[in-house]
Amino acid sequence: MRNRFEREFETLNSEIITMGALCEEAIENSIKYLFEGNEQLKDVIVDTEKQINGKERDIEVLCMKLLMQQQPVAGDLRVISSALKMISDMERIGDQALDIASMAIYVEKSGIQTKVHIADMANATMKMVGDSIESFVKKDIELAYKAIECDDTVDGLFNKVKSELVEAVANGADNGEALVDLVMIAKYFERIGDHAENIAEWVIYSITGEHV
Repeated sequence: MRNRFEREFETLNSEIITMGALCEEAIENSIKYLFEGNEQLKDVIVDTEKQINGKERDIEVLCMKLLMQQQPVAGDLRVISSALKMISDMERIGDQALDIASMAIYVEKSGIQTKVHIADMANATMKMVGDSIESFVKKDIELAYKAIECDDTVDGLFNKVKSELVEAVANGADNGEALVDLVMIAKYFERIGDHAENIAEWVIYSITGEHV
C-alpha cells in the first residue's frame, strides 16, 4: 500500500512540475506577443491556458485520491494540501497570461511599451514564477524566499510603470487607449507576481509546516 502511495505521490510531483512549466511557457509567450505582435502566439497561449486548466483538474483528482484512498503521514499531508493551493495560483497565472495576450496587440501597435519599464517588470515577474516553481522541484527553501523577496521588485516596477504612463498622459500623448491597456497589462504582471509569491509560501509550508 505504501509503495503504491509513493508512486502516486511521485506522479503528483511530476504533474505539478508540468503545470508549472506550462505557466512559464504561457508568460514567456505573452511577453513575446507584447513586444513582437506575432498573432500566432495568441493561439499558442490560448492552447497552453487550456492545458493548464486540464492539469489543474487532473491534479485535484489525484490529490483527492491520495487523501481518500491512502493514509498520508503529516509531511505528505502538508504537500498534498499545499499542492491544492499551488495549482489554484498556477491556474490564475495561466488566466492572466491570456489576459495579457488579449490586450497586447493594441499596445504593440502603438509602440508605447518600448518607452516604459514594462519589459523589466515582465522579466522580473517571469523570474519570480520560475524561482517559485524551481523551489518546489528542488525543495529549496532559500530559493522560495528569494522568489518572495522579488515581489518587492515587481511592485516597485509596477509603480514606476504607472508613473511613466501618467507622465505620458500629462505630456499630451495621443494614444490614450493604449496607455490604459498597458496599465492593465502591468497590473496583470503584478498579479502574476502575487501568485508566484503564494506558490513560494506554500512550498515553504510543505517543507517546514510553517506559514510565512
